[in-house]
Amino acid sequence: MDAAAERHFREFVVARSPALMRLAFLLTGGDRQSAEDLLQTALAKTAARWRTVGDPDGYVRRVMYHQQVSWWRLKWRSRETQVAVPPERAHEDDTSAVELKITVRRALARLTPKQRAVLVLRFFEDLPETEVARILDCSVGTVRSTTHRSLARLRELSPELAALKNITEVRP
Repeated sequence: MDAAAERHFREFVVARSPALMRLAFLLTGGDRQSAEDLLQTALAKTAARWRTVGDPDGYVRRVMYHQQVSWWRLKWRSRETQVAVPPERAHEDDTSAVELKITVRRALARLTPKQRAVLVLRFFEDLPETEVARILDCSVGTVRSTTHRSLARLRELSPELAALKNITEVRP
């Protein structure tokens, strides 16, 4: 990679890292370490092909999705989030939003990687169905049916989410 391409890549990483990290966090089911690994791997693969990448944002998203599915298939990654000290139960009135976020994260973590990816890209990244289909390399119909089934599964896993009229306003 020449100096200009390297500078352009670095500018892309600085500008897009927060949003890409949020996507990686959602794709990994809320595991921060796995999300960091996923993003780092995707950026390394993107850097290797930087000259041929037309849409860097879409390319990184696609790499992250495919990499997460590969890791999931290997089944050597733990889906459990480990913390040093268990969180204390806070006052009910202060924590409703936090509890909702945790509920959404846990429910997302119980979906298949493809279901989680479709919901994250559609509702948290707010991408149109055609863009999600392009990133996931499937048809728009597949995106629609997967979205429908995934939302139904989310409601089944967490009945308290079924009461929500707009699940997209919850940002993990």
